[in-house]
Amino acid sequence: MILPDTTSSTRYTEFDAPLLGKAFSAAGIKSDIQNAGGDKSKFASIAQSMIGEGVKVLLIDSIDAPSGAAVESSAKAAGVKVIDYDRVNLGGSADYYVSFDNEKIGELQGQGLIDGLKADKAPSPADVIEMDGGTDVDNNAVLFKQGAQKVLKADSSVKIVSDVVVKGWTVSLAAPAFTQALTANGGKVDGVYAANDDIANAVIGVLKTKGLNGKIPVTGQDSGVEGLQNILRGDQYMTIYKSYAAEAAAASKLAIALIKGQDPTTAGVTLTPFTDPTGHRTLQAYLLPAQIITKANVKTVVTAGQVTAAALCAGLTAQCKAAGISS
Repeated sequence: MILPDTTSSTRYTEFDAPLLGKAFSAAGIKSDIQNAGGDKSKFASIAQSMIGEGVKVLLIDSIDAPSGAAVESSAKAAGVKVIDYDRVNLGGSADYYVSFDNEKIGELQGQGLIDGLKADKAPSPADVIEMDGGTDVDNNAVLFKQGAQKVLKADSSVKIVSDVVVKGWTVSLAAPAFTQALTANGGKVDGVYAANDDIANAVIGVLKTKGLNGKIPVTGQDSGVEGLQNILRGDQYMTIYKSYAAEAAAASKLAIALIKGQDPTTAGVTLTPFTDPTGHRTLQAYLLPAQIITKANVKTVVTAGQVTAAALCAGLTAQCKAAGISS
């Protein structure tokens, strides 16, 4: 398993790596799980080493499409089965794909923002700044954007005044980009579509300097501790809960079935056709559902075990109690 980085999301080190490792160990499968740290050369080097060692299955969450496609080509030439994990690798050659229904996630985010604007009795049309993730490197980000815009552009009460891409999901670029967009709109904003919780947190930091935090809805995604704490404080309206345990379980089941030469359906993994957006191949995919999280149901993520009450409620005892979460 090769994970892409430690910066676009904390999930890779907090959830994916340990969950997958545990699943393979429980099945008696030897695994090698590494993170490329955002370095495409390192990603390729790790892959070549794994392929040279004779791995049976390679799961990859690529940094970008060209480098990922190169790895997949090498793996295929060596007879190694490849699974695209979380992000489909555009133009690649993997036969399998395990992720969430990412366009639907964008739709949920868009609807969440509209719900937040209505709850805040925002003016119509409301000025929305859109802070997309790394659409330059990640097809998931493209799908999030497609889903969100499908909903937002269909609603006459919303006006997207700026559409910003946080290139490469590099969070350090988010605050300057948002500041520039906000300034360009005369300092006025009624709501922010932020593609994930890290970008949302950067946006909230800027809003705090303007005295606007907690006064406008901000979306997010990932349901990490920081994002959920921002929701409990009232600075972020919603996030998206994706069960990393369910994703890791599906990917590990599929990988184990392939290693053992079994039909994946016998391992409880029902696959459906998924067309690579480049149109040159059809993968067998397992796409999981996601869920909107607001202050009303933050407890859902704690109950599922994706975050602990102790970590979430540090310094937020009163807010957790109000949300029905006992620390």
